[in-house]
Amino acid sequence: MKSFRFSVIAILIMALLAGCAYADEPDKTGWPSQLRFMAGPPGGNWFALGTALSEMWTASGLPQTTSSSGGGVSNILNAHARRGDLGFSVTSLLGAALKGEADFKGRVVDNAVIMANLYTQYTYFIMRKDFAEKNGIKSVEDIIAKKLPMRFATLKPGTSSEFVVKALFEKGYGFDYKKTFQEWGGSVEYASYDGGADLLADNHLDCFAFSIGKIASTVMNIESQVDIVLLPVGQDALDKLSDAYGTVTLTIEPGIYKSVPAGAEPVKAVGDYTCIVIRKDLPASLVYELNKAIWEHKEALVAAVRDMAELVPSIALPAKVPAHEGSIKFWGELNK
Repeated sequence: MKSFRFSVIAILIMALLAGCAYADEPDKTGWPSQLRFMAGPPGGNWFALGTALSEMWTASGLPQTTSSSGGGVSNILNAHARRGDLGFSVTSLLGAALKGEADFKGRVVDNAVIMANLYTQYTYFIMRKDFAEKNGIKSVEDIIAKKLPMRFATLKPGTSSEFVVKALFEKGYGFDYKKTFQEWGGSVEYASYDGGADLLADNHLDCFAFSIGKIASTVMNIESQVDIVLLPVGQDALDKLSDAYGTVTLTIEPGIYKSVPAGAEPVKAVGDYTCIVIRKDLPASLVYELNKAIWEHKEALVAAVRDMAELVPSIALPAKVPAHEGSIKFWGELNK
């Protein structure tokens, strides 16, 4: 009798464990067989992190994920139109998209939401030191006050870098940067991270502006080739841009880069969050698991892009831009 009782108990335990395993298995209804991840321009953090994320999700048993180049604007539009499933952008850019402003004028965007904010995004204005000293330039405001003719570059239209640069000059200073710089006798061109770095080092550019993370190898690469200065943005312009699109003021602290050594003044910059934008119509259970995999593999992702160390549950969900219901569920559980 005792043997029978133990057998029954054993069967009940096995059934309970099986039930728990079944409960832990996500509902895969509506999951696609493949996901298309849209990263960023070659040579930047987004491109490297996009590859790492795609490989991690695939290896974790989630739908096979491919990674391709992309841009902050195009990734939002492609997610909305289902030409891609998810990709990188910046949080304020989605805010502009939902309002139908800036690069999204005349376009309705209602199928793109935030999956997660990952880490802070800084916009750097990098100028050759010899050019800055020759012209007495110590800030972006000095460029404007002097109506300085300069050879300027940023990333191509459609990227978050070009959006932020354009928005800063339009909202913060009241002019179209490309038209105005050319009227002042300068030039404007578009380059990749690596291409712009080479042009700056070879003295084919005077100033190169782009958005990237807090600790950027691209900036360090430029510093290894040529002496530069990082130009601060004035608080008035930063505030006007914040009022328009919800950006924040961040500071590049001394000691990270050779051009801002220990003891120097911090450099004010346009701040935002690198985020993943995702199709709103993807199943909540899938989006929950995508977020869960990021959190569980955070340390491996930090090895690919150090800025991922900034990811904590308290920043993952934006305050003013809508997030996916699967993301709200996952990060909300961690925030309890």
